[in-house]
Amino acid sequence: MNHAPLSGIRVLDMSRVLAGPWAGQVLADLGAEVIKIERPVCGDDTRHWGPPYLRDLNNCDTDTAAYFMSANRGKSSITVDIGTAGGQSVIRDLVKVSDVLIENFKVGGLNKYRLDYAGLKDLNPRLIYCSITGFGQTGPQRHRAGYDLMIQGMGGMMSITGAKDGPPQRAGVAVADLSAGLYATIAIQGALLERERSGHGQHIDISLLDVQTAMLAHQAASYLVGGVVPGRLGSAHPNISPYQVFETADGHIILAVGNDNQFRQFAQTAGIPELAEDERFLTNASRVRNRDALCDYIADVMKTRTSQDWLDQLEAVAVPAGEINNISEVFDLPQVILRNMRAKITHPTAGEISLVGNPMKFGRTPHQADQPPPALGEHTVTILQDVLGYADAKIDALKRDGAI
Repeated sequence: MNHAPLSGIRVLDMSRVLAGPWAGQVLADLGAEVIKIERPVCGDDTRHWGPPYLRDLNNCDTDTAAYFMSANRGKSSITVDIGTAGGQSVIRDLVKVSDVLIENFKVGGLNKYRLDYAGLKDLNPRLIYCSITGFGQTGPQRHRAGYDLMIQGMGGMMSITGAKDGPPQRAGVAVADLSAGLYATIAIQGALLERERSGHGQHIDISLLDVQTAMLAHQAASYLVGGVVPGRLGSAHPNISPYQVFETADGHIILAVGNDNQFRQFAQTAGIPELAEDERFLTNASRVRNRDALCDYIADVMKTRTSQDWLDQLEAVAVPAGEINNISEVFDLPQVILRNMRAKITHPTAGEISLVGNPMKFGRTPHQADQPPPALGEHTVTILQDVLGYADAKIDALKRDGAI
């Protein structure tokens, strides 16, 4: 028996690319049955966003990009052309027996097919319908398409990312998309819980720009509360110092001094105890005000020892410091291996493959989606037969009409 937290919940994932698929994957990791609805022939755009591509057992590239693999484990795939009457009928029949629908079409994009929330809610009053768009369902920019890079720029993230004297930079992963996917997941679970009390579903409106604005967190508060417009500081922290990357004799490490006692311990270990007695650096507030002078001094000292020497010595006195790993090194970390963050899954054409594991560790109801990202339309017939009870003749007719 499946005791995963969302066991028994069926999700229709009509989204593409990243924000919506990420939400669907998280729900699958929590045990939900997730049916990915894709366009015939092309499918999700990210199936083709490569190289690199998945390699099969003959060591040949398939037509499935690694990008797609990152956001679609644990799902089944059904191909449906929603531009046809038959395809629309399939979606409506699936809605009748589902709990959640996720979509990221442009605002109004599903209205003409009557697959928007207004067109479906009477078919299933308990349906949780989650729309993820660039700018939301309301407002003067609601009809604009939203892309992660654009949202990072408009939403302030790029203004605080990058070197102090350098150009604005995007984060190394699509933080606006990924955060929107997580907020969507949280909202969906909240709506499912509320449905237990009210018996009713509802429409959830997730905007990438809203999410990116919310994710500014303490940087936003610096402006809203303190009237300070934050700028770029490279790896440094705007409210703590020293808290940034420093060059060593053979590389770089992170020094993350979080309080005055840690600073005194650092100064003693670094052989510069006088620094902790300097009035400019006595408190965190004074260190932030005199950041440039402090970090220039520390930078010279850090270059006198190797990265490992610093890490060993600072750990011994409980001063936070850490290495900077590339992604290959991340997956070789004993801690990452022990916590199953490199998950092994058997793929029907590629054999055993590695994907990122589920970071949610439940003590009583652990779950890891062990179904690999699906081939395009891999489960179309199975879903139509087992979920909707369609006869073979009806499925054949849908195929002839190009609906599936």
